Amino acid sequence: MSNQNHSRSLSSHSIIWHGGSVSPEERQRLLGQKPVTIWFTGLSGAGKSSLASALESRLVGLGRACYVLDGDNVRHGLNRDLGFSPEERKENIRRVAEVAHLMNDAGLIVIAAFISPYRDDRAMAGELIGAEQFFEVYLNTPLDVCEGRDPKGFYKRARQGGLAEFTGINAPYEEPLNPAAKINTNEGSIDQCIDRLVAALGEQLTYFRT
Repeated sequence: MSNQNHSRSLSSHSIIWHGGSVSPEERQRLLGQKPVTIWFTGLSGAGKSSLASALESRLVGLGRACYVLDGDNVRHGLNRDLGFSPEERKENIRRVAEVAHLMNDAGLIVIAAFISPYRDDRAMAGELIGAEQFFEVYLNTPLDVCEGRDPKGFYKRARQGGLAEFTGINAPYEEPLNPAAKINTNEGSIDQCIDRLVAALGEQLTYFRT
């Protein structure tokens, strides 16, 4: 989103966007990388947090400055006031996308791991972050595999009626129609999944210091 568009989206005309004296391109040259937001979406138990952490380690090993925004972690602070209704999920994604946009502007690579079940919400995130920097990764791990893992016991609770609006059981998940990458974490090790993902990222990771 351009600074001008950002200014127009503000509700109060008394709030004015102040541009800095350092351009995004200068920050990119300083860090020697192209900023991108790698957005993992998929069911609970699909492997989002595990892959996000592994990808962060791989990218740091490649000399990239990056940071993981994890769905559970942001609900401990930034989004602790939000529940799981469709409206609150939308606000959750909006706030995270705004943070990712700022981090990308700083030149950082962002790895976002969120169920983000609704297409419209992910489209909103892509618009806020910018199409050229939004890399959507769909973890299409089957529901039965995710439910079999059930690391937090949520599927069991949802099946027993003790957890309302749980994605995949009593709330919908809308699959991405055209993700930048698609990975089933039930097919191959974490390292193999990361190999495929790094290959899919391609030119996003080819900008080195000069």
